[in-house]
Amino acid sequence: MNNTRIPELRRDQGWTQEKLSFESGVGLRTVQRLEAGQDASLESLALIANALSVSVTDLFQPSDEMDETDRLESLDRRIEEQQAARNRTLRAWRMLYIGVGIAVTILSFPLGGAAAAIIIAYWSGGLIAIIALQRIVLEPRLDEKYPLSRQPNRSQKKRGAPVLTEK
Repeated sequence: MNNTRIPELRRDQGWTQEKLSFESGVGLRTVQRLEAGQDASLESLALIANALSVSVTDLFQPSDEMDETDRLESLDRRIEEQQAARNRTLRAWRMLYIGVGIAVTILSFPLGGAAAAIIIAYWSGGLIAIIALQRIVLEPRLDEKYPLSRQPNRSQKKRGAPVLTEK
């Protein structure tokens, strides 16, 4: 086997060799051997092509045959798809917080005087907790899962500067 386009296609996805190995179900060593130009089974090639969303023949097509505009459009499309998926996940977290808050508020009314304390505790303490969980747990996982997406900079949000959004 000669040179393949696997390293180029993998980098276009924003993936490491480890990520390609995980997404394709092919061993890391196999990915490394393929990128070094060594032989592999057709099954391994098919799994890698499937993970990269290309045909097996596209793994061997010389890169200069691909139009630069097509490559940029493909990258833009992947960025938009990953950003949209990230935004949906973040929106789901916010909706979960709001939904639980509404339930807590409604269920607190029969408690009388304690209701106000419970409601205030949930909406203020819960907000702090959800922000902390989002920054400590969720955002690093989203960065790993969607490497081409970005968390909008908080200062950009405040100034009204353009940020990547879901279409």
